[in-house]
Parts: sequence; structure tokens; C-alpha cells
Amino acid sequence: MRSIVIGGGVAGLLAARVLAERGPVTVVERDTGSGARRGVPQGRHLHGLLDRGRRIVEELHPGFTDDLVAAGALTAEPLVDTRWYMHGRRLHPTDTGLRSVLASRPLIEDVLRHRTLAEIVCATAVSLELDAGHVRAVGLADGTVLPADLVVDASGRASRLPDWLTEVGLGRPREHRVDVDLGYATRLYRRHPGDLGGDRNALVSTVPRSRGGGAMAVEGDRWLVTLAGLLSDHPPVDDAGFRAFAASLPTGPIGDLVAHAEPLDDPVPYRFRGSRHRRYDLQRCLPEGLAVIGDAVCSLNPLYAQGMTLAAQQATALRSWDGHRARDLHRAIGRLCRAAWQIATRADLALPEVPGTRPLPARILDSYVTRVQRVGHCDPVVARALIRVANLADPASALLAPSLLARVLRPGADRAIHHEQRTWMAT
Repeated sequence: MRSIVIGGGVAGLLAARVLAERGPVTVVERDTGSGARRGVPQGRHLHGLLDRGRRIVEELHPGFTDDLVAAGALTAEPLVDTRWYMHGRRLHPTDTGLRSVLASRPLIEDVLRHRTLAEIVCATAVSLELDAGHVRAVGLADGTVLPADLVVDASGRASRLPDWLTEVGLGRPREHRVDVDLGYATRLYRRHPGDLGGDRNALVSTVPRSRGGGAMAVEGDRWLVTLAGLLSDHPPVDDAGFRAFAASLPTGPIGDLVAHAEPLDDPVPYRFRGSRHRRYDLQRCLPEGLAVIGDAVCSLNPLYAQGMTLAAQQATALRSWDGHRARDLHRAIGRLCRAAWQIATRADLALPEVPGTRPLPARILDSYVTRVQRVGHCDPVVARALIRVANLADPASALLAPSLLARVLRPGADRAIHHEQRTWMAT
């Protein structure tokens, strides 16, 4: 079986890995060099490979984590080696059983590309050719036609597949959206052993309103600092504005780092309009031999760092697919997308200014999750459960376990900050 993968990002490279078990694979990617790809404007910004995703990639590519570390990446346990802030306060440090990779996205892609046993063609896909309801080939911009028994669209958020399906009379998939008008600005800084007290590799800030940010230690002894703002409250890209925005965050360490560290480049902007879920799982007429994964099917608010891990989960679904009944595969992918979608979009819809429906059950759940986050400031058990769900290691239903409900809902649980905890809360 000959497979064509459109897109050479994380999703496409993982798809190529699992399809290589069945036969030759060709990856069609217009940006084939190493480093940040020109067609991926968010590639220079902060990314997180969550533990769930790292484990999947490690299964597909044994030694992947070691390769990243050898190339200069770091690993860290969330809440232990990293600081997570929600509502302006740090979650209680505690063991999570998780291991995150701290690396730039270009490095992660370079390591995956080096390990991928596929032909990579520098080209742009412009059409999908069908025969009797089955994909047969992919057309390229230069007129070349690549025959295929199976085609995977991993071309990202700008996927042209809905247009191609419309052109052959199959119609566009239904689409769900939650618009947040997110703006990013990212800057690299030189990293020294004594930064942040010398014992932390990353810190992430989420706040009740529109501003947040993150600083992550990456390869090359650098800090990758991303500042973000929702609802048009975007960070400036001039030096003074970037510093002022960082100083406005309630998490002081990010502002301190930006104020005192040596910048290595100028801030780089990026804008994300909103999360989008194309419901191929509901599409009645899909060509056989067609799969859609990654941001091409579900693109989530990058503040929650779920994208690469969701792509890895989808690759496992692709691995178990026999190539027949495309709708079955997309139903499996749809279940994975809906789980991540609920986590990301419910957090966004907690802001009244974000447009979207809020049925009563969802509003009750949002209120509960907010309380979970606040109790997590002082309760290590709740903090551990919250961060494992955020890392897609446990299902969201874990937050509704009876033992956790009792801890979260007991009177005063969200205000029980004991004297001995105030020291680490202030750091």
C-alpha cells in the first residue's frame, strides 16, 4: 500500500511513521529544511509536548526523548520542576508522575524528521483525485500526480481539503468554532544557571482575564518567553511594550526574567483567531482511503499546549486503522478531538466576552472547574489531578471523582492557605 501524507509537521511525521509499517510513504511538504518552517507562523513560539504525547512518540520512536536531550532539550516534571500559575497564584508543588519535554518546536520536528522513514517531497498539494469514491492520487502545483492508496491530510489549520471535497460534490464538513482573538509575542533570552533561583526550568501563567505568558528553558542555553493576550489585548512587539506587558502579569517571575535577562532577538508576533473543529466524524460521504489528522481536523487554542499531544493520539488511531471505512477512523479521531475540545473551549468560554453558547450544565461545570483551580493552590491532591487532566494523561472525568469532589467542595477549601504554604506561594 502506497501512502501520501500532506504536511511535514508533527502530525504528518507521526502519520508517516505509522504508515511506514504498511508500505512506502511520501510526505509532501513545501518547507523541507531544518529549523522553523516558513509555513508555520506559530513555530517560533512556546510549545509544550505533554507527557501523554511524549509517551506515544516514545513508543513510536524508542529513544526519542534521549535524542532530544542529547540535542540540548531538557525534561521536567510539572509542578515539581516547573511552576504553574492559575488565577495569579501558583498551584501547589507536588509529584505528578509526568515528564514533559522542554524544547523548541523546530528541534522536536528536526528529531522526528531525522527518524522518519519516508520520502519527503518539497512541493505543494493542490488537488485530490478520486475514482469510484476512493482516493487515487494527489496533484501537485507543478503538475505532478502522485498515485496513492491512502492519503492523510496533515496540512494544518489552512487545509484545503474542505474545498477539494466541495469541488467533487461531497460538501464541506460541519465546523465548530470558538473565537478568542489571541495574540502572541515571543522573544528569546540568554539563560544562566542562577535564573529563577536556579532550580526551575519553566513557568506558565494563566489568569482569570485576558493575559498570560510562559517562560521555558530550551536548547542552546536560552529562555523562550511567550506573552499572550485574548480578546484583542495583544502584547506589543517593541522592547518597552514587551517589558511592560510582562510586568503586568500577576506572576512576578516572568516579568523579572524579561526585565533582567539578555534578549537574543526581537519579539515576534502571531495571531490566532479561534479554535476550530471540522467534524469529519459527522460527514456522511467521505472518500475511502482518506484520513485527516492534526490541526487540519481540530485546531485548539495554543495556550493549552494540546496540539502536538492530540496529533500523537490521532496517530495511534491511524495506526490501528485498516484503511477501509474512513468514517470509522474519523469517529475515533472525533472522540479524541471532543475530549481535548471540551477542556480548551470550556476554559475560553469562562470569559463572558468570548462568544458562544453556555447551557446551564456547562456553566455549573465551569464554576466547579474554577473552584478546582483555586483549591489547587493549597491542596496538592487537587493540584495533581488538575495538572494530569490538563496534560491529557487522565480524562476530564477524573476531576469529578467522589474523593476529589469532597476535597474541592468542602467549605473554605479554596481559601485554606496555611501559613507554612505562603513562602512557596510567593516565589
